[in-house]
Amino acid sequence: MSRKCDYDTVDAAIRKRVEECMNNLTKFQINRPAHEVFEAFVDPAKIGNFWFSSSSARWEEGKNFTLIYDIYNAEVGITVHEIEVNKRIFFQWAGEENTVTITLKELDEATTIIEVNEEGFQENDPALVQKMVDNKEGWVYVLCCLKGYLEHGIHTLREGLVR
Repeated sequence: MSRKCDYDTVDAAIRKRVEECMNNLTKFQINRPAHEVFEAFVDPAKIGNFWFSSSSARWEEGKNFTLIYDIYNAEVGITVHEIEVNKRIFFQWAGEENTVTITLKELDEATTIIEVNEEGFQENDPALVQKMVDNKEGWVYVLCCLKGYLEHGIHTLREGLVR
């Protein structure tokens, strides 16, 4: 038996679910201690191995930073609102309402669960579903690159994304 898909109904169902959450949560297991995962984000010498090319300085609570992506000739600002060393980073993208919470849960001395939760998506945005899909794709990609870097020393994955 063939089932016909009603795309309006599917879109409405997705939109209803999104409206209930208005956030994107991405989780990964990284086989490294939490302090190594934390340092990969906050240390400007390490962030270029998996995400942006560089950061203007070491991330600290209450300060603004510029993240630079050389290959795309792009840069973006962030404000780091809160840091709990080796446990949590909470920041906001410059000029946007979206905030990101990176939470590290150390399972043992060699294994960390990283959770990235981005919030602030506007439920009335006509492009909401596409923005959330793009956002999820982006965080999955960042965390894959982080895993490759920390577990296997691969630092060239971030340049492979093609849109």
